[in-house]
Amino acid sequence: MSDPAWSLHSRLKEDTIDIGDLPLSKVLVIKDAHYPWLLLVPRRPDAVEIIDLDEVQQAQLMTEISRVSRALKEITKCDKLNVAALGNLVPQLHVHIIARRTGDAAWPRPVWGVMPPLAHDATEVQNFISALRRKIWLG
Repeated sequence: MSDPAWSLHSRLKEDTIDIGDLPLSKVLVIKDAHYPWLLLVPRRPDAVEIIDLDEVQQAQLMTEISRVSRALKEITKCDKLNVAALGNLVPQLHVHIIARRTGDAAWPRPVWGVMPPLAHDATEVQNFISALRRKIWLG
């Protein structure tokens, strides 16, 4: 399903850790240990909005959002999931899936700009990635 003309936006590349590829989307972890924060980026060139995907791709994206959301909720035992496709700074279509806790640094506000990013502990993030990959069938 991937298009050879597609490439990950430089800002997303800089701000994330690559977990792997689902049938439509690249799965990434945001480099901010304040929140368990994932991105799904459909591998389609020039996709800016969800409506830029055809209906089959839109259904696949929803399936992938659901799969990743369930896994993130199960792994983190979070209080709430925030799921959004904003793209105000990065035009490439990407969907944020963020595990929130009532006591996190931004609660109950959106996470953007509340705290400077906190570097992940290397062992903790690798354990998280391994658990997530198992739950979403990447390894």
